[in-house]
Amino acid sequence: MGNLIGDSGPNTMPCGKPVAVAHYFTEKSWIEGSALQQLADMAHMPGMLSIAGFPDLHPGKYGPVGMAALSTRLYPQLIGTDIGCGMSLFELDLPLRKFRIEKAADALRQLETPAFGQMDSDAMENARSLVAKADTLGTIGGGNHFCEIQAVGELLCPEASLHLDKQKTYLLVHSGSRNLGAIVFADTLAGNASLDEGLDPASDAGIAWLTRHDLCVDWAALNRQIIAERAAAVLRTEVRLIADVPHNLVRAGAEGHVHYKGAAAVTAGVIAPIAGSRASLSYVVEPLAGAAISHWAISHGAGRKYDRRNMHGRTGNTRSERESLLRNAWGGVAICDDRRLAVEEAAGAYKSAAQVVEDLAGHGLIRPLAAMKPLVTYKKVDIDHDEAKRDKGRERRQERRRKRG
Repeated sequence: MGNLIGDSGPNTMPCGKPVAVAHYFTEKSWIEGSALQQLADMAHMPGMLSIAGFPDLHPGKYGPVGMAALSTRLYPQLIGTDIGCGMSLFELDLPLRKFRIEKAADALRQLETPAFGQMDSDAMENARSLVAKADTLGTIGGGNHFCEIQAVGELLCPEASLHLDKQKTYLLVHSGSRNLGAIVFADTLAGNASLDEGLDPASDAGIAWLTRHDLCVDWAALNRQIIAERAAAVLRTEVRLIADVPHNLVRAGAEGHVHYKGAAAVTAGVIAPIAGSRASLSYVVEPLAGAAISHWAISHGAGRKYDRRNMHGRTGNTRSERESLLRNAWGGVAICDDRRLAVEEAAGAYKSAAQVVEDLAGHGLIRPLAAMKPLVTYKKVDIDHDEAKRDKGRERRQERRRKRG
């Protein structure tokens, strides 16, 4: 099965000469020792050519999160279950002067209802060509995924006005391939006795994983687009994609495949979001030519400082603390009916996005364009899922009768 890099259990890591590991962070960034050890352990993996670690680096189950690694072999465990996870930034056709936080929050609560489960759009037409279960398409999922309405807090350079406008509102969507990626990863683990040595990209196993990986990446990008369209529909506005940047995937290159785990796979000339938390600023940045040395990878967010288990007891112990978790300094609100999730995703669980951006800029990888303030962050609402399924079934039957009529 997959090798848990840096795990306390047995480790069959080869002891060949390690490759160089580049750190694109400073002493100001808080990095756990276990994450650094996982990064160092990767340097011994067969076929590994170079590794980059970023300021949001933190420990993961099968390897560190917040890194990019070039290898001649494929390591599905480094990417994990949420293949294709990423962030998409959209512009809303909703001027900031007309925006009302409470009204928007009430509207976004409809994202879990089946009334918006199917939409007539180009994105939905594309979805039908993907051979995958579509029952979770257009849904955000749990954990650190979200759909957030933002506004520009500050333009950080003159060039920023070419991309962003302080009079407009924006939508940042963080989601992935949902159950599809988990199924692909589980099948890969079950079909291979061990992934410790990686997969030959030209082997049957390597080709099979790459084919399904590519499906997940396409599905995840489509999922973010449909989430944005659903959000725009309940807000009674239109939406335009600015940038879609995945951070859990592999990309083929001349020397091998770059593995991006929690590292945004950026492109020259295309801006990218770096997420903060629901109570801190996010950023929009422009990758610079210097990012070529880091495999065109940068941080995708602030990165966790405390894992989920350790957040319980740190905050949310009183009613007032729990209520404060759903508000921020800009008058913004978070929609999260799951008390445990609200605690686990509290702002204190994350590092400083501002420090992440400072470190990346200091290493010549990016130019900061704007700081974005969170206005409404959608995480999760409680609904009767059994009733929702019944409603969806009734809607489908009615649609079939309508078409026959």
